Amino acid sequence: MKADVVVIGGGIIGVSCAYALARSGINVVLLEAGEICTGSSYGNAGLVCPCHSSPIPGPGVLSQGIRWMMNPESPFYIRPSFDRELITWLWQFRRFCSQESVDRAVPVLRDMQRASLALYEDWLRETRIEPEYEKAGGLELFLTQKRFNRAQKEVEHMQAFGLRMNLLDRNELLSLEPAVTPDIVGGIHYLEDAHLNPARFVDGLASEAEKYGAKIVTQTPVLGLVRDGARNLLVRTSSIEYESENIVAAAGAWTPKLLASVGVRLLMQPGKGYSITMPRPDKSPSIPLHLAEARMAVTPMGDQLRFAGTMELSGLSTDINRRRVDAIRRGGFRYLATTERPSEKLVWAGLRPIAPDGMPYIGRLKEFKNLIVATGHAMLGVSMGPITGHLVAETVMGRMPPIDLTPFRPDRF
Repeated sequence: MKADVVVIGGGIIGVSCAYALARSGINVVLLEAGEICTGSSYGNAGLVCPCHSSPIPGPGVLSQGIRWMMNPESPFYIRPSFDRELITWLWQFRRFCSQESVDRAVPVLRDMQRASLALYEDWLRETRIEPEYEKAGGLELFLTQKRFNRAQKEVEHMQAFGLRMNLLDRNELLSLEPAVTPDIVGGIHYLEDAHLNPARFVDGLASEAEKYGAKIVTQTPVLGLVRDGARNLLVRTSSIEYESENIVAAAGAWTPKLLASVGVRLLMQPGKGYSITMPRPDKSPSIPLHLAEARMAVTPMGDQLRFAGTMELSGLSTDINRRRVDAIRRGGFRYLATTERPSEKLVWAGLRPIAPDGMPYIGRLKEFKNLIVATGHAMLGVSMGPITGHLVAETVMGRMPPIDLTPFRPDRF
């Protein structure tokens, strides 16, 4: 079967690519192994957060992770392993755990997220998607004076990059969001951020892509890529092969396995995150909360509240570790004023695709003339989904992308 573009992956990145391509009049087929939005796009925190433009690697991150290795309830957990790919990834990761690397990444991630935020508002205006989108900003909360004091320097540093955020004392914070505990010593008000229900958005965007002519094919695992000549690839499923002028590999944490079928090594690790979704309690926040010491987020979504967090490097497994779920639940309620503890409606785990430098992979692989990679967005997949789709569409059409793709080269490692 022939198509102008075959997109592999039905999460927010793949669906954003399909929508942007179909909207531009391109014949696109999207292949998804399960159903649309059943991977890491489904149960995450749903944040569009330009104010959080720091990459995952940073000063002290790896050493803290090593100290936490023996604590399976810690916010950042690396399961001890002699896996060669994990060791290679960690060796590269350590290169980027410096302030210099962070400062290089922040403007790039800032511009990507701001562009994505603008596209969210454009796409929502032109469609009938209702994903409970709100541009309400966000609050980071601190329980300890020591951590809050450190945050003041971090805010000054990020304000120097033009990011809009303000420090709040306890009284200012409680006035803005009465649902948080008065034990809070202070916080940061992030003025640029928005939030939504990610599953509703991705499902809705897939339907809109179909209205423009995109063909969405679910329950169709891609078995691998197949060489067709020296520099061309075909996409193989159990029932058919697809021939296409452009193949977009947007399979999230499974992309390295896909590319390995044609000898391409993409350095990436799956970072497992967990979430708990529950009915909103009697005193529920109306603004997304970032909990500093607990290293997690709390997001209001319509009549629900979602706790989301942790980073676990433990391979391609979505098994749920109940101890980590319970730690998230305890951590979240420490910051809220409510005494109500609603029962869980959904406990979920998903895999975030993480490159060693914390930057996505977007662009063509030079080895093949018809392969484009779009993955590796780490914890910012929802935040950068629309702009990634737009950049891929511009690449397919041979146009100069509005954002320089050099930092995202898939062959940079």
